[in-house]
Amino acid sequence: MDDMKSFEMLMKRSPILLDGAMGTNLIAAGMPMGCCAEAWMLAHADVVMDIQRRYAEAGSQIIYAPTFTAQPSRLKRYGLDAKAERINERLVQILRKAAPKCLIAGSMTTLAGVIDTRSEACFPEMVRQYRRQIKGIKVGGADLVVGETLLSSTDARAILLAAKEEHADGVMLSFALREDGTLRSGEETKIVFEMLENEGALALGVNCVPADDALPMLIQRLRSYTSLPLICKPNAGRPIRQQNGTHTYPVDAHRFADILSRCVDVSANFIGGCCGTTPETIAAMARQIHHTDKGR
Repeated sequence: MDDMKSFEMLMKRSPILLDGAMGTNLIAAGMPMGCCAEAWMLAHADVVMDIQRRYAEAGSQIIYAPTFTAQPSRLKRYGLDAKAERINERLVQILRKAAPKCLIAGSMTTLAGVIDTRSEACFPEMVRQYRRQIKGIKVGGADLVVGETLLSSTDARAILLAAKEEHADGVMLSFALREDGTLRSGEETKIVFEMLENEGALALGVNCVPADDALPMLIQRLRSYTSLPLICKPNAGRPIRQQNGTHTYPVDAHRFADILSRCVDVSANFIGGCCGTTPETIAAMARQIHHTDKGR
């Protein structure tokens, strides 16, 4: 959006380091579970900035703004739907202040759970919801839009159309896939990737899947589905639920970096972390990538 030339220059230095988790780090920093995350972040901007600053210092080149669920329909639960645009704008601005040298991607996720995303009749409302979110993200000064943890092609198509109608260039899309490699909606990933490439996506890939020995094989398969840059942003392994309702993640930073390095070897272009990852995870990835580059 604001700085696509910088993005194009960055792409020449692939692989590109994304950031790691926000939600699990916010919970570790004291955010109560079940609260309105957006309201809590705005009230604790210093905590948000500290996490994002640490990602930038660790080596992240693109950082996702914590606008993940800042959609009017979700904010309505807390009486904040009328302020959706402003909330998205402020969250992007907080990130811009914390990481001024990084490219900023305004993040959004599936509307499943608040809208019947399986119904084509609801598609116009999905587009409207995403348009409001993108308006705020643009005003806040984001460089890109990223749809993440998407479940269906409907999510992705609605985001692409909303971005087009808001004149927002640069849409990256990543999906949470089933173990068999299909979308959570049951759709074939190959068919969906081919469609989204034709409809103008900037990059495609996966997030919120476990970082394990099967991940490089999944990335290799996805590479055969698209010529676009590939996103690989997994969790730090499979989550282990604790008695207090939180989760721990078993893959440490060193092993995570090793797995992601193997994903780069099979053509992952954007690499980062999802649930359970930290700035230390990103720092380990940066060290691994720089070491590998010297060995080539």
